[in-house]
Amino acid sequence: MVGRSLQGAPPRRARQEPRFWLSRLTTHDSRLTTGPPLRIIQGKLAGRRLTSPADQRVRPTAEKVRDAWLTLLDEEIQGARILDLFAGTGALGLEAISRGAAYADFVEFRPASLHALRANVAALRLRERARIYKKDAVPFTEALDEGRYDLAFADPPYGSKVLDRIIATWKARRFSRILTVEHAKEHAIPGGSLRKVFGDVAVTVYR
Repeated sequence: MVGRSLQGAPPRRARQEPRFWLSRLTTHDSRLTTGPPLRIIQGKLAGRRLTSPADQRVRPTAEKVRDAWLTLLDEEIQGARILDLFAGTGALGLEAISRGAAYADFVEFRPASLHALRANVAALRLRERARIYKKDAVPFTEALDEGRYDLAFADPPYGSKVLDRIIATWKARRFSRILTVEHAKEHAIPGGSLRKVFGDVAVTVYR
């Protein structure tokens, strides 16, 4: 896979992090649920359905928020190396690939979410453009080199202090050219270059 790097260099593959390999899966599985309809909104894969884990703790980004969020970053997504932290179903990273990103790395550690994520990557036939890491997002980002990605998404549980740690890590060592995060509107975090509010939810972009 060759994708355009916004720094002008070809994408580099990290060797030190273990890969969470995709397995042969079917969406007809007790660990998965269709739940509220979840789908890819725009791009080459528009309209394709995604599965969600049967885990009430998982909160996929609302479709209208995901659509508006990625539309804000449309130019940056093209050919980009994507990092999807707290990936859950993988909807953000998969949507980015659909809209033109070169590839996406997904970081998730909950078993039910990992199972849904792997099922979605397999169903969309994106094994060559997606890697899944069974990792905690905080130590994962702390181990990254500067400039490893072009665009990083972070969508942790609302109110969680791990978001503050991710932002602090990014400010200390820019592991991506752009970091963009979803959070509760009332969650006080450092100001970014752009902030959009969608009801009780906010999206902040750091450049």
